[in-house]
Amino acid sequence: MIICSRGDDILEFEQLEDEDVEEESLPRIRVGQKPARTLAGRGAQVEWQIPPAVSQFGDLLERTSGVDINVCHQCRKCASGCPVAYAMDYTPVQLLHAVRLGLKDLVLGSATIWLCASCETCATLCPQDVDIVRAMDSLKAIALRGGVKPKVPEVASFYRSSLQNIGLFGRMYELGVIAQLKLATRQFVKDLDLGAQMLRKGKLSLLPDFGSLGRTRRLVSRTRKLERV
Repeated sequence: MIICSRGDDILEFEQLEDEDVEEESLPRIRVGQKPARTLAGRGAQVEWQIPPAVSQFGDLLERTSGVDINVCHQCRKCASGCPVAYAMDYTPVQLLHAVRLGLKDLVLGSATIWLCASCETCATLCPQDVDIVRAMDSLKAIALRGGVKPKVPEVASFYRSSLQNIGLFGRMYELGVIAQLKLATRQFVKDLDLGAQMLRKGKLSLLPDFGSLGRTRRLVSRTRKLERV
């Protein structure tokens, strides 16, 4: 059985739906099954009844992120608390459901995974302790490794420029990131006035700080070795 937050058995509702389908003489679609397993600490025996495509994409996300999105019961607390949900094409709860449905192209081609601010509001509100932020990061990595063009290329360019900048200088050098980002996006005059104001107020350093260069490069080298394993 699958018990929802109101104490109802979801599978019982599915059986009633199947009976309605049979009464209307409509074709009944059978789906693949995964072995039943118990969710530790939640006291519920869950019988998985999901298509194979769901298992493949959901298992891929679980292997790369360690997040099992199948425990999500669609309460929508993540979507209601997300500060950037208004700009997303799919809310976090919709994206998780799309993963379970095996809609890989839709998920990896969405703007949602790139617009996520990693504020962890969703993870804090989730009653099932689903780490949606980690899932979003893994989905971005899966998309890039699969050659999927980012829906919001400016965000992908920012991530890439920031990592290159930290690897080069040992820590974030803001002017260097700005220069790299301008070259990548070709938006040379955007926010120029804001940048000038920050320089006048001393919010941007003219020269980089190399104090952490050695330690940072060792961390980057170790991380790249782990990624190749």
